[in-house]
Amino acid sequence: MPLIEASVSAGRTPEQIRALVSELHAAVERTINAKPEHITVIVREIPRAHWAKGDATLAEMDARVQ
Repeated sequence: MPLIEASVSAGRTPEQIRALVSELHAAVERTINAKPEHITVIVREIPRAHWAKGDATLAEMDARVQ
């Protein structure tokens, strides 16, 4: 029973999250021949202030661009 967990920064539309779920589900079904009803996908949205890269949060990086 495959479990796929994806973490993304917050700010995606519901349609984008839905598309991500569909693509992940299809990839697992296709590549390991899992039954669709056995595949679980969890998408976690992380606030941009809680995600850092290179000692700067994504929120801080966003602020620099604006």
